[in-house]
Amino acid sequence: MNEKNVEVMELIETLYTMVSEAWGVPLGNDKCIIERDNVLEILNEIKAGIPKELSEAKRLVSARDEFIGSAKREAESIRKNAEDKARAMLEEQEIVRVAKSHSAALVSDAEYKSKELRRVANEYVDEILRRTEETVGSALKSINDARSSFRSLSGTVTTAPAPTTEESEEAEQA
Repeated sequence: MNEKNVEVMELIETLYTMVSEAWGVPLGNDKCIIERDNVLEILNEIKAGIPKELSEAKRLVSARDEFIGSAKREAESIRKNAEDKARAMLEEQEIVRVAKSHSAALVSDAEYKSKELRRVANEYVDEILRRTEETVGSALKSINDARSSFRSLSGTVTTAPAPTTEESEEAEQA
């Protein structure tokens, strides 16, 4: 309690003591005799102190209200920041989930395309090798036919028949 507050409270206590210790009036049950000037002086001091007390109380109430308002604004700001952070985290998690899903789809698509490309490449190489085999076989037949023609024209006796395509392949492998 500040000094003025103690003073007003002391004055009220003094007034209370004066009334409670005052002499009673004969046949006047709850009536008593007190010194008017002393009571009026005490009441004037109380009246003078009360506006200061009220002013101080109003200032304290105003300061308290300002503090409460500031605390509410800060609490609201903290709540808003927490909601914003939570929202951002949820959005980030959603982005990660979508990215993972998209990544898995891309990997799956890439694996499918890779298998398809490998299959098509194998078919192409097999077809090229088949054609090469046919061309080489046809060329070997042409060579054998030309050799036979050459021998028959020159009158040379062939001691061994010309090798077939299969025999040529076996000789190449050996």
